[in-house]
Amino acid sequence: MIDATLHLAPVTVRIRSPFSAVSAHLETFYPDALASGRRAEPFTDFDIRIIRGAGLRRWLRPQAHFMLDHIDPFLPLPADQAAPLFEWGLNWCLASRPLGYLVMHGAVVASDGDALVMPGFPGAGKSTLCAALTFVEGWRLLSDELTILDPESDKLLPNPRPISLKNESIDIVARFPGVSLGPRYEDTRKGTISHAAPPAASRIAAAQHARCRWVVFPRFIASSPPFCDEISRAEAFARIAEQSFNRDRMGETGFRALCAMLDGAHCFDIGYDSTDAALTMVRDITGQ
Repeated sequence: MIDATLHLAPVTVRIRSPFSAVSAHLETFYPDALASGRRAEPFTDFDIRIIRGAGLRRWLRPQAHFMLDHIDPFLPLPADQAAPLFEWGLNWCLASRPLGYLVMHGAVVASDGDALVMPGFPGAGKSTLCAALTFVEGWRLLSDELTILDPESDKLLPNPRPISLKNESIDIVARFPGVSLGPRYEDTRKGTISHAAPPAASRIAAAQHARCRWVVFPRFIASSPPFCDEISRAEAFARIAEQSFNRDRMGETGFRALCAMLDGAHCFDIGYDSTDAALTMVRDITGQ
């Protein structure tokens, strides 16, 4: 049984679960947060439980339920997917609960306070490129899944959690230097998935915010010539707005925050057929 309060910038999360896989996942991917948060604190942003299914299913077809503040927002998953259920559920919490931040679907890495934002629909290849920039090129990981913008400072907030990898990308990322992968989970709703632990340096720097300087919309296109096209900030705004989880709910504040994030940023649409080609284009774009 795990019962711990985790400090996962920019939020505090209480997690309780009887699943040993959840405990092992936290020990592997959140050692710093877990070490400092074994005892519950008076305030948490999210009170999460990953619990077992009840009734006959508990024995015949074990299930895992995600509970937030005693509410069950999802259909249960097989018990052997309890650990990834925590990651998926936490993403949902950050994207849907009112925290005062603008939250968008996209990976973020940074170098010396300058952030590269990579919005992308599922299957675009952003997680593989994010991992390559982190482990091969030495960028600081802010987030693999969520771009979190503070409207008051116009800066991006780190949330350095495990990089979620799917199917073919698992073996690609496994070859990167310094990568530590967790278990593989077969037959999930996203296929086979695994997680890469964020570098210790990224976790340590979780309090260091960054300002958006580049926006890159990546697309992996097999057997296609690479391309890199600069696009207007207006077009980038429209594309990112489609993948913003709460811009409409934030009204004018969300609109102004996204405008401020893009002010002065250089925006590009890139297509590539290999990770090496993508890294070359990012080097050319950023000068890094």
